[in-house]
Amino acid sequence: MIVEWAGALPALLVAFAVVFAPGVLMGAGLRLRGLALWALAPVLGVAAFAGLALVYGAVRIPWSAWSIVAGIAVLSAFAWLGGWWLGPRRPSRPTTRQGLLLLTAGLVIGIGLTTVRFVIYVHDPAAISMTNDAVFHLNAVRHILETGSASSLQISSVIGSRGFYPAAWHALASAVVLFTGAEIPVAANMVSLVLAAGVWTVGVTWFARRLPKSTDSIVALTAALSASLVVFPMLMFQWGVLYSFALSLALVPAVAALVAGSPQWMTSDSPVGGRLRSGVLLGILLIAGVGAIALSQPASLLTWAIIAVSWFTWWAASVIAAGGRPRTRTIVALAVVWVAFALLWLALTRSTSGSHWPPFRSKVEAVLDVLLNGTVLLPVLAGVSILMIAGLVAAIRRPEWRWLATAWLGLGGLYVVAASIGNPFLRRALLGAWYADPYRIAAACAVVVVPLAAIGLAMIAAWATRALSRRRGEGAEASGARWGLVAVAALGIASLIAAPMIQMRAVTQGTVDAESRYITEDYLSPDERALLERLDQHVAEDERVIGNPSTGLGFGYMLSGRDVYPRTWAHPRTAEWKTIQEDLRDAATDPAVCDALETYGSPSFVLDFGLGEDSPGRFELEGMTDFAGQPGFELVDSEGEASLWRITACER
Repeated sequence: MIVEWAGALPALLVAFAVVFAPGVLMGAGLRLRGLALWALAPVLGVAAFAGLALVYGAVRIPWSAWSIVAGIAVLSAFAWLGGWWLGPRRPSRPTTRQGLLLLTAGLVIGIGLTTVRFVIYVHDPAAISMTNDAVFHLNAVRHILETGSASSLQISSVIGSRGFYPAAWHALASAVVLFTGAEIPVAANMVSLVLAAGVWTVGVTWFARRLPKSTDSIVALTAALSASLVVFPMLMFQWGVLYSFALSLALVPAVAALVAGSPQWMTSDSPVGGRLRSGVLLGILLIAGVGAIALSQPASLLTWAIIAVSWFTWWAASVIAAGGRPRTRTIVALAVVWVAFALLWLALTRSTSGSHWPPFRSKVEAVLDVLLNGTVLLPVLAGVSILMIAGLVAAIRRPEWRWLATAWLGLGGLYVVAASIGNPFLRRALLGAWYADPYRIAAACAVVVVPLAAIGLAMIAAWATRALSRRRGEGAEASGARWGLVAVAALGIASLIAAPMIQMRAVTQGTVDAESRYITEDYLSPDERALLERLDQHVAEDERVIGNPSTGLGFGYMLSGRDVYPRTWAHPRTAEWKTIQEDLRDAATDPAVCDALETYGSPSFVLDFGLGEDSPGRFELEGMTDFAGQPGFELVDSEGEASLWRITACER
């Protein structure tokens, strides 16, 4: 395994460059620096990639390595031109050596633990997530490479559909393939690793930095604790697989930090001087952030909005309570914000196909899940929960942090509804943007759980230091943070040794994964993958291959570049396809089969990967297997029990 990951290092470095480098270049031009620059770099980069893809798709400029470089160069030039208008960087507050060391240690711990956990679970850099959604996502990357369009308005054409689908993740993954020539699964895994270990860790760390009256201890401990939860980021690469949602949620902390830290930004923390220039820069970053999230997965805009509106409500309440001239303007602004929040919620809940997942817990169990960080039937995280509750107590007691407790209550409440309340109207109205999927909603809670746990750990560690030594003030806090980092690292390593893989629970079936979904063979076996990878040796570019997508055949287009249909996990629900799936092997004696095949482009080949399976999202298609000895079919290639057959029954 080590050799394979070492061989994928160039692709990993390019994935890191794709995700971070454009944003670093643009952010530096906009006078960003330090942790803010690195946290906002993926936000700016994703906005740039997804925006360029939309523009290129509209004006028909092919999506290629050269067009990407040219587009990023133009955007960077605009950023540096804007930086010239913004003026020189304002001198930043000096960072203490102790604070820098604590931050570095926290980032190393958080990034390191997440990386190890990810590598253990994925196992091989070329592994494919054996999940239904992976079929669409990986085929979409292939579609970008073949059509030259990564536009969110055109990506759905991979499955013959039309309309908007957020394609920011697909643009990033395709860029890695274009720059390296790596296989699509390798590019997907490298981008995922950068998102999990890099974007999330740095983003949530900067979010902690922007908390009012935050400390070096809280920031460093947030970085370390970023790897402490199962629900995010790892769960998003187990369930689904939710590449796009993982990207969007990883961006949320940095964009939320822009809101939570806006008062300081406008008065003292902006990298540029003057309220006008500071406000313009903040507006640019917020627009880029909202756009990046929307073009990654719009549902995460609601997670961001819950945090932002919670902060603004408490901030506005403090201004109103203080009285004075801004009182009326603040009341109006608060009303506008809540109306906009409601309209956004309504728009996003109505933009999906609705609530797909039933409740699976009692109300008391769901509340305990949130309190004990054991959502979606995952093992309870007692240590993190104690720290989180301590952080909640601190947040409630301190007015400047109460909004964080409110955001936790809002996100946790959504999970309780998803897990335990069956009212159809309520589920659609509150949870429709997430399809009422408890996994996605549980993951969203991580954005506030991690900083709350860090606040709790910083408090407990400082208290213990004062109780056990003569250290007081900042000395006690720093010493406590050091011991806290040691404890997080030690417990993190111990958990990796004791449970290198924390398997996902299927909440509606009550089952537990027996192994990683990247190494299981019950969807696409090694023999089947080998056969798909050499389809181009037997199938011409203008010929179509069909089969049962529930057998992993759906990966055929991605692996071979040939027209393998269907390109998603589900088969068509038409009368013609019903004829095919039930009677294809009788094509030589049943003319209706050939008529049905003509509806789907008169495919020349069929892949036999077995009957399929009867389980949620999987199907048994009896007519698309056992072609041996059947008239009208010729064996072309085989690997183990997998076989490719030419359909001769309908030849005229």
